[in-house]
Amino acid sequence: MVEAPRELHGKSLIGYVLGNFGIIMANMLVGTFVLQYYVYTVNLDSILTSVGVSLQLILNAISSIVFGILADNKKPGKFGKRRPFLLYGLPLWVLSSIIIWFPPKCPQNNSLYLPTAIFLWIFLIIKAITGASIITVHLSMLTEQSQTHQNRQKIAAATTFLQIIASGLALMLPLMIQSFLPEPKHVKYWEPSGKIIIATIPLIGIAFAIFGLITIIITFFSVDESFHNLKNQDISRSKISFKDYLKQMGAPFSDKKFRKYLGVRLFNGISGKILGAIVIPFLIYVLLFTGPKYYIYVIVSFSSKFIGFYIWRKLLKKNSILKTYKVCISASVIASFMELIFLIEGLSFEFVTVLFICTMGTVLGSMYGAGLFNPPLTSVLVYEAADKVEESDFEENVSRISGGYFGLGAFIMAIGQSFASILIGVVLTGDNKENPIIITLTLASMALFYLISLFFLSRITLEKKFIEKEIIDIPEEDLILKE
Repeated sequence: MVEAPRELHGKSLIGYVLGNFGIIMANMLVGTFVLQYYVYTVNLDSILTSVGVSLQLILNAISSIVFGILADNKKPGKFGKRRPFLLYGLPLWVLSSIIIWFPPKCPQNNSLYLPTAIFLWIFLIIKAITGASIITVHLSMLTEQSQTHQNRQKIAAATTFLQIIASGLALMLPLMIQSFLPEPKHVKYWEPSGKIIIATIPLIGIAFAIFGLITIIITFFSVDESFHNLKNQDISRSKISFKDYLKQMGAPFSDKKFRKYLGVRLFNGISGKILGAIVIPFLIYVLLFTGPKYYIYVIVSFSSKFIGFYIWRKLLKKNSILKTYKVCISASVIASFMELIFLIEGLSFEFVTVLFICTMGTVLGSMYGAGLFNPPLTSVLVYEAADKVEESDFEENVSRISGGYFGLGAFIMAIGQSFASILIGVVLTGDNKENPIIITLTLASMALFYLISLFFLSRITLEKKFIEKEIIDIPEEDLILKE
């Protein structure tokens, strides 16, 4: 009798996706608000802030592929193969996610104050390395936990749904505080509005970090990796050299098809980081939002992401993953280009609001729709690569390369985000951080990067057998159905 392909359903599926939900929510709070917090409130120069964010992203990129390879080569133990990595860096990740909101403040006349900059850099670096040890391994579990394309799409849908909620909460709570400020444009820590931010934002950071801790622990106890021990109980893995580790890290890059996909991840990463970092200054200095007007963006953010999720999932059921993904990115290209209309002076508030809802809503809906495509698409490419390896059996091949592929994907995306962070730091230095023209042009530049991403995606083809069928063709009468 041949065992049925593994899939995640019910409590196991919920437990798996919860971990991603918790840690992503805390990371989104930092990714969205750390530049705003340090530059506009703590009084640190934008270049020094962007250096710290870039260091975080670069080290996150390197750590992602390192931990992916380490997990690939770990011998299964009592707690499984990849599960232990969920806990290794968790304590430091929680501490860094909290402490980062309590920096030494820059003097009023010195925005280049190094103690503040070094404080930020240190805790962003710790957060980057420990976070990568959790997220990369969590992602690379997917190909082993779920062995059917349909189930992986179901998991991706659940993950994306929760990511939308996470992004909404990470954005909504800081914007709620922003809406209460008596002077939204004057938020230095010594000013009345700044004192409110200094007193409240760290509390949100603490709550999100604790929630992330709880969800990762839930994932640890929800994931079952006993199949590794059952399959490999008589197999002793030989130790590999550092040189072999380096070869494994670069192996996915030798995959021509995967290199094209890395181009998609790189330029999507640039665009996503631009939006995340520039959206709050855009609301303040371009749209001139004050008070309850900030809730317009909260409503747009929540509704557009859920609408996008619904639309892309519907289209995905009727069309191929590549075709639907192309339409998704094309929508972002058009909407991002239309942001240039905000450069026109004298537009009415009503027109500007409608335009903002349409353009920003489309970009956000498409951006979070990408979560429906990336994990399943990476898994298909992993299976294609594993199928070409003649050594060992297919499942063992998948187990040996999954972390490398997911790690390299995260690496390249982080490199793109790092580039965008440096770009934003340079562009917004000095008086530019309050210049509506500069802010608008920076936001609209997403169109160029999405267009390049679309070019790379259009050059990818997939083998149908890993999309339309199970991993292994199993006669129906030989299946052992799981309870």
